[in-house]
Amino acid sequence: MPESEGNQKSNACCTGKGGDIKDEAVGNGHDSEVKSVWKSSRAIKNWIGGAVLGFGLILHFFHDLNLVLGTGLGNTFYISDIFFLISIAIGGNKILLNGYKAIKDRNLNISLLMSSAIIGSIIATVFGGKHISLEGATLAFLFNLAELLEGYSIERVKGSLQELMDLSPDTAVVKREREEEEVPVSEVEVGDTVVIRPGEGVPVDGEVIEGNSSINEAPITGESIPVDKSEGDEVYAGTINEQGYLEVKTTTKSSESTISKIIDVVEDAKRKKTKHEKFVEKFSSYYTPGVVIIAIVIGALPPLLLGEPWAIWFVRAITMLVLACPCAFVISTPVSVVSGITSAAKNGVLIESGTTLEALGEVKVMAFDKTGTLTKGDLTVTDIIPLNGQSQKDVIRSACGVEERSEHPIADAIVNHVKENHDISHDHSIEEFREIKGKGVKANLEGEEHYAGKPSLIEELGFDLEHVHHSSNMRRVKQEATRMCSRENCLNLVEETIPRLQNEGKTAILVTRKNELVGIIAVADEVRPEAGKVVEKLNSFGIKTVMLTGDNENTAKAIAGRIGIDDYRAELMPEEKVEAIRQLSKEYGNTAMIGDGINDAPALAAADIGIAMGAAGTDTALETADIALMQDDISKLPYLQNLSARAKTVIRENIFASLGIKAALAIGVPLGYVTITLAVLAGDAGMTLGVTGNAMRLSKIKPEL
Repeated sequence: MPESEGNQKSNACCTGKGGDIKDEAVGNGHDSEVKSVWKSSRAIKNWIGGAVLGFGLILHFFHDLNLVLGTGLGNTFYISDIFFLISIAIGGNKILLNGYKAIKDRNLNISLLMSSAIIGSIIATVFGGKHISLEGATLAFLFNLAELLEGYSIERVKGSLQELMDLSPDTAVVKREREEEEVPVSEVEVGDTVVIRPGEGVPVDGEVIEGNSSINEAPITGESIPVDKSEGDEVYAGTINEQGYLEVKTTTKSSESTISKIIDVVEDAKRKKTKHEKFVEKFSSYYTPGVVIIAIVIGALPPLLLGEPWAIWFVRAITMLVLACPCAFVISTPVSVVSGITSAAKNGVLIESGTTLEALGEVKVMAFDKTGTLTKGDLTVTDIIPLNGQSQKDVIRSACGVEERSEHPIADAIVNHVKENHDISHDHSIEEFREIKGKGVKANLEGEEHYAGKPSLIEELGFDLEHVHHSSNMRRVKQEATRMCSRENCLNLVEETIPRLQNEGKTAILVTRKNELVGIIAVADEVRPEAGKVVEKLNSFGIKTVMLTGDNENTAKAIAGRIGIDDYRAELMPEEKVEAIRQLSKEYGNTAMIGDGINDAPALAAADIGIAMGAAGTDTALETADIALMQDDISKLPYLQNLSARAKTVIRENIFASLGIKAALAIGVPLGYVTITLAVLAGDAGMTLGVTGNAMRLSKIKPEL
């Protein structure tokens, strides 16, 4: 993942820490032939320097072996001192070189601080009569080890993104002129036919033109259950063909595939700094110079004012310099953000930036579009009510015949219902078909005039809807009880039957033949089975849920009641949804809007966070939404809230822990309780591993609904 300019600046104190390792050992993080961090040249030099340091320590602690080399400058020099200096020369050369560059660039960074500490240990040994070249050699070894650990830790955090990249094959089998040819995926053109055999990864986004199979779409949608695919269905690069043979017509270039967009979104996610990152950056700009000044004071004032030994306080000043770099503090937020965002991507959720991840935890209201969000967006027939002595078969035969040529969604629902559930012949003549805009349709079937439409249209045609005889064999599709008027065998459609259907969230379509009512067909958009649980879970988090819809009041009330949403706004135009979002934000605070990413674009843009559903294969949602759910699956919303809350907790833990350890060590330095070795182990290497390990916990959070 490319470093953003902002992150480079925020890590200025840690220039050289991890950066050299990443440049030398892991490159851009995407190269399959990248050397391991632990086998880089810096690592090898550090192991050699560490071995030399080990020999020096043996001599240092076994006095009989540690021969005196000579005396000078009022000091005695031993063989162990030579080993320590050689260890510094081997393991510390990179640190000292980076420190020299920092001086040239006038950059107070970690390499300069560490170089100062190492050189100070040599000076103290040669001129101060204080043998701390041991500490200098130990500092060089441990600091290099800390850098290697940080490089390794960052690799681990980014590993989940690399897993996504590895899922997409590098080559594809393309069928050209009846011949199969294996080519790099980058050379596959839009329109090419790609052959995918069982067990192979899907290399391109495309449409199935031959074959049937089950596809594991977990890398794209987070859904572990394989999805059946047949002719006309979409498939995505990075998914796995589990069973059958498929031929797929390529619809996008490899660089524009859904998996590529996912990777791009995750790579770009850290470019926007969160509030915590801005705090860390500002704090670091004061912290490092402040601690350096304290180190100078510690090294100078006690000897000058109190007559304390220069050598002792010089060493303590060097130790304080080691604590002056807030490296673990600086990386505490970025590693948490990357871990959280890559975890979400693996679970079928794209989060645009760390800022969005952070802001999601501050949302007070979630506003839902109804159609296609809380409901499935596909109308289905729910009730068939015969009238005036007709049968169900009469009703659906007439309705299907008159609706067959219409392209309205209600017509599609009726025709599809007949095809799937009834054996009715479609062999009839249709004449004088006409759509009555916004009201219904008319057609002559076998020479008889038929209408199908809203109650208002049927009333306009002169039909009496208040005194209608019902059929003795009347029954409901869902076998629900039907309320009737008090008069035997009579229905008042206007006052009872139609309002009842509307109160249940259904649309009533009346069907006529010649001069009589044949029956009523009710259709409805089915509520998503998980919608109620999602709303209940969000409410338990203290988040207010609201439904915004353009549908009529009765339907909105019925759907909201079934799902458990108390606050709903009906019959809203797109601009009225925007105004509703603004009112909610003003009244409650941060607001999220969940919709399909296209029809609800204005409302999504007006909300503090826009969440688009069904983003797989949809350019608009991937490019414009703050958060994109790859599936039409709102059950991921509680997971998102949990992830955001946990991410904020982890970030705060990392910040306070790294600062707390540094503060405790800093207090112990002038008291003589903290050595250079302890400062590096606990304040640098240890905390780097600690904050990274804590951030990795976010990758273990899974959707539970």
